[in-house]
Amino acid sequence: MAKDPVHPRDRPGEFWDERYVGEDYVFGQEPNVWMAANADLFTPGMTALLPGDGEGRNGVWLAERGLHVTTIDASPVGVEKARQLAATRGVEIDIQVADLRDWDAPVGAYDLVVLAFLHVGPDDRATLHRKIAHTLKPGGLLILEGFTPDHLGHGKGGPKDTRMMFTEDRLRDDFADLLDIDNLEILKTELPASERHGGPAAVIRLRARRKIG
Repeated sequence: MAKDPVHPRDRPGEFWDERYVGEDYVFGQEPNVWMAANADLFTPGMTALLPGDGEGRNGVWLAERGLHVTTIDASPVGVEKARQLAATRGVEIDIQVADLRDWDAPVGAYDLVVLAFLHVGPDDRATLHRKIAHTLKPGGLLILEGFTPDHLGHGKGGPKDTRMMFTEDRLRDDFADLLDIDNLEILKTELPASERHGGPAAVIRLRARRKIG
């Protein structure tokens, strides 16, 4: 009897373990383009949280720039590769294995949060986004990029369920009363060929800060 396929919405650790097996880094080792585009806002000594950082490419890149980085991922395979990448690059990162839905998130602990293509089930998305936003210090910065429903049929990779994708309204509702939005845009772009979902993509990009007071 064939084994039932693992869905990222239900068992993210198992789902991503299957994809991260092997020596290759499936999303490459270069940083997320949108995160890197905001590099002038990052300074050495900042505390940074990267939920769902997988094999560690974004966390390692920030640590190389002097930030104190914590990454959380549900995949033990991905986390081990993140540790290897950090060691190869000569940086130290707090790398943890956890399902974000069960993770005991600290409140007001981080200067920066980066969410790079972290797509979860529609029943978990708003709760998880608000949980993550609460980890920011007042004035702390959130950088987010993800696929929009237009990505289906336009590019490769990403969820096959449009309810797991992002729209402007969904993000505004998720972060309402928590974040002041500085930038929110939908665009068609080209993701680097080194990434598993490289090529044409329909994405949404958010930059916002935790409200003060």
